[in-house]
Amino acid sequence: MDKIIISSPDQLAEAARQFVGQMGDDTVFAFYGKMGAGKTTFIKAICEALGVTDVITSPTFAIVNEYRSEEDNELIYHFDFYRIKKLEEVYDMGYEDYFYSGALCFIEWPELVEELLPMDAVKVCIEVAEDESRTVTMGPLELDAPATEESVASEEEKA
Repeated sequence: MDKIIISSPDQLAEAARQFVGQMGDDTVFAFYGKMGAGKTTFIKAICEALGVTDVITSPTFAIVNEYRSEEDNELIYHFDFYRIKKLEEVYDMGYEDYFYSGALCFIEWPELVEELLPMDAVKVCIEVAEDESRTVTMGPLELDAPATEESVASEEEKA
């Protein structure tokens, strides 16, 4: 798992550049962290590192904001699912059109929509240390596979 340490706010731009360098061909990034961990701030820095010059804000009320990189015209979607009450809301917004578009998707509060995330989404965890530094780790999402008749039968045979 890749790890980036952010000891102070003045290291944010460099940390974002490191993150962009580690993104590879992945497009969907699920950002996990407690309230106040810096998910929105880090995503803003990542967007800036990717060449977005628009004002970047949290899409808490809009659920999704769309940006374009001025450098390569790349499309970027920034989601905040904090206010989602039911998965139907996410279905209604047409999440598949975003998640499977090939555009970059940065998702805050993904735990509220985990069952809808693509299997190849990248898990990004932001943890706050006692000294207020942040540790950002990237790795596979590792969602539990949905139960199938075969897996249920196999588990019953073991019991």
